[in-house]
Order: sequence, then C-alpha cells, then structure tokens
Amino acid sequence: MALNFTAIDFETANSSSASACSVGLVKVRDGDVIDKVSWFIRPPIGHDHFNEWNTRIHGIMAPDVADAMLWSEQLPDLVAFADGDHLVAHNAGFDMGVIAGACHASFIDVPSFSYLCSLQVARKTYNLESYRLPVAAMAAGFEDFAHHDALADSEACAAIVVHAARRHDADSIEQLATATSVRIGAIGTVSSAPAVQPAPLAFG
Repeated sequence: MALNFTAIDFETANSSSASACSVGLVKVRDGDVIDKVSWFIRPPIGHDHFNEWNTRIHGIMAPDVADAMLWSEQLPDLVAFADGDHLVAHNAGFDMGVIAGACHASFIDVPSFSYLCSLQVARKTYNLESYRLPVAAMAAGFEDFAHHDALADSEACAAIVVHAARRHDADSIEQLATATSVRIGAIGTVSSAPAVQPAPLAFG
C-alpha cells in the first residue's frame, strides 16, 4: 500500500482560529506510521487568551505555552515535518482554518498544502450514529486514546484513513478520495480558491 500522508490536529486557546496552542503530527508511509511529533505553540498576540472552556477540554493553560515558540517561529518545523505530504485531519476545515488564521494573525504567508478530511471519509466508509473522532476511530480499531490531546487525535485520524483505504482498496490519498467521493482541498498558493478563512470553533 503506497498510502502516504501526514495527519494533523490542533488544539486552540480560545474561539479564534488563530489561537493554536498545540499541534500533533503523524507521518504515514505505505500505510504505516513511521514518525510522530507534537509541541506547544504560543499563540499570536491578541489571540493568546486561554478560554476556560477550551482549557477544560484539552487541559492546556497559559503557563504551559509561556516558553513555547510563537506560531511564526515554529511553522517552518511543521512544514518540514509534513514535507509536501497531503495533510489529513478530522473536520479538516477547522484545522486548515487554524493554519490560515494563525498565519494571517502573524502576518506571514499561508503555506501550500492539499488536504483530505477524515470525517468526510468516515461518513462514506462506516455506518455510525456519530462520526466524532472517538467513534470513527473505534470503527477503525483505534480505541482508548486521550481525546483532545493533539498527538493522540492525529494518531486516531491516521488510523481512520489507513483503515478506510484498506476497506476501499485504495493505494493512495487520491484513490481514497475518489472511492469515497470526498474532495481533496487546498490552502495556500496551491489553492484555486481564496485561502481558507478561519472556521468556527469545533471539537472532534
């Protein structure tokens, strides 16, 4: 299986899509996880307030990110880890909105990525009462993970895509998108549409 991609998940400090405070990244090659990483992010000034509701969900507080790099400082590491892969995220509009929102708030260019939404793939693959990340991940055989931990969520997302690809006999992200009739989106200069606008806050 030549299924290659990078799964990504963000946690945010508040309702602003520019307020990324944590990211998890999982690299998949030939359908297997070969690398994973996560780190805290100090949100851009003006977007760095930690809302009690958000903290209650993911457990991250302002002191946790006080010594972390700013979005503008750590973005090159994110881009380097993804290394030109398709990004995959659960409710990808939210995560791509975070990338775009944080870049706009930091006055830097939005990096170019193509992406696939594992939530949409799950809806075309499983028959579930809910397609929230924990439920879809369980259908893919990935259970008992720390939901709302960015790395754990990106691992769950990767598991969904790999399992769905096998069920659809798809050997690539493009084949999986075709098999499930899910559009591959794009942000940055590769996008044929305007850059993704900040999406409403939504939790998987």
